[in-house]
Amino acid sequence: MYATLKTIHISFAILSIVGFILRGVWMFGQRAILEHMIVRVAPHVIDTLFLITGVWLIVELRLNVQQQSWLLTKFVALIIYIVLGAIALRRGRTPGVRTAAFIAAIGTYLYIAGVALHKSPGSWLV
Repeated sequence: MYATLKTIHISFAILSIVGFILRGVWMFGQRAILEHMIVRVAPHVIDTLFLITGVWLIVELRLNVQQQSWLLTKFVALIIYIVLGAIALRRGRTPGVRTAAFIAAIGTYLYIAGVALHKSPGSWLV
């Protein structure tokens, strides 16, 4: 069960970042596509399932978030990623702000991936 759940969780992680990057690219070039129903709804479905499988893994493995600094780090970084993503795709007032937030969000996502792989707040530096 754990291996299957982990594979599903990782699959949603990949779908999430690919969708984010696509929406970011479209935002700079093909804004009309962003108004399509599937483009507006799919990210919410994917990200919700991504979070559900993450919580399910925590429960399945009986991890205590307060005792696992890497897991707490992932949650904090996830909040930062969400805020940066919102600025990049909707809330940024200028193209420069949106671009900076977009790049920072991708960097934050890569940091989260490193934390998950190494189970350390040091991410890729471990």
